[in-house]
Amino acid sequence: MKWQGRRQSDNVRDVRGQSSRGGGGMSSGMIMNLVFLFFRGGITKTKLLIGAIILGAIFIIGNPLDLFSPSSGISAGQSQYQPTAEEEKLYEFVKVVMADNEDVWRKIFSEQGATYREPTLVVFNRSVQSACGGASSATGPFYCPADHSAYIDLSFYDQLSKRFGAPGDFAMAYVIAHEIGHHIQNLTGTSTEVQQARGRVSQTEYNELSVRLELQADFYAGVWAHHAQKMNDILEEGDIEEALRAASAIGDDNIQKQTQGHVTPESFTHGTSEQRVRWFKKGFTTGDIGQGDTFNARSL
Repeated sequence: MKWQGRRQSDNVRDVRGQSSRGGGGMSSGMIMNLVFLFFRGGITKTKLLIGAIILGAIFIIGNPLDLFSPSSGISAGQSQYQPTAEEEKLYEFVKVVMADNEDVWRKIFSEQGATYREPTLVVFNRSVQSACGGASSATGPFYCPADHSAYIDLSFYDQLSKRFGAPGDFAMAYVIAHEIGHHIQNLTGTSTEVQQARGRVSQTEYNELSVRLELQADFYAGVWAHHAQKMNDILEEGDIEEALRAASAIGDDNIQKQTQGHVTPESFTHGTSEQRVRWFKKGFTTGDIGQGDTFNARSL
């Protein structure tokens, strides 16, 4: 992908090395549990004195753990984090990919008479706290509709290459564009409709809705690639093949074969390798978001 020397997004937030521990103070329930544990085994004058001092300190200065909350400006272990030169280059790359996504979706929304609300890409390492809850690197890249942010640990680039056999910078670009596809679904209300179906339909039916949601995000990733190429001439030879390998590698059937040795289609939540490839290709070929209605498609 041609990306060096091009515009980088301002909507990328770097929280690498920061603790994901949340703040907010010590609750009364937490305090009561600590009191119970402290006095378990009997109450003595010494314990009463020490307990009074500790409780007094808590109510005067607040929760000591807040010193390590994101809002305190102090991050546990932050000084120990040193990104490699390769990781810093990848960080620059994802900022360019985000900028391309902004250009494309701003144009598409504008043509439809709408305003595009730009999402944030949060780059973390090991663990992170989002408005949707905490997550670790093992979760993989994800999008949180509650804070309009996509989250990614840059080590996923190595996973794509080594674990999934899908190397290449455009494979990573596809992953980011897929998560931004979920942002488009959030803006259009599609993701909300799917979420509201939870509890009203069976788990198997909900899984199918989830598959359709994911395949539409793949389609939107293809739409992005189509327009980004027309607008900024981003593609190099082999780029689309890199994206297709990535889409195929993270299909439910392929992952289940690797992890459990057999396939259980009723538990699919993201779609098969063939489906993911096909919907990305459709988005890339047409560039028309109107052709990405996976929810009413007779065949996925």
